[in-house]
Amino acid sequence: MGYFESIDWDGIKKDLQKGMEKGMAAMKKGAIVAQKTAGDLTDEGKRQYKIFALKTKVHEGVADLGARVYALMGSRVKNPALDPQVKDIVAKIKKLDAQIAELKQEPGSTKTKKAK
Repeated sequence: MGYFESIDWDGIKKDLQKGMEKGMAAMKKGAIVAQKTAGDLTDEGKRQYKIFALKTKVHEGVADLGARVYALMGSRVKNPALDPQVKDIVAKIKKLDAQIAELKQEPGSTKTKKAK
């Protein structure tokens, strides 16, 4: 009997199949974890984009507020804060700030309420 005839080919085949099955199971688990992680990162990116868009609107509102107050300062208005347009702009800014704070508190956010 030669060397090749003495090898347990069926045992080697079974060991290879078992190893491949374990490897495939590990790959499936890894793919599931990677898919979930990618989904989480996508959601976080969307949340960060919403925060950025709201902050941009706040900056625009502050610019509008400054322009309105500047215009009122040239007139004979004693208190620009009593102007209806100024009140509307301030209300919009506060609403946007509240939306930003809410987004920062969503699950998965690393920021706290005090961070702005």
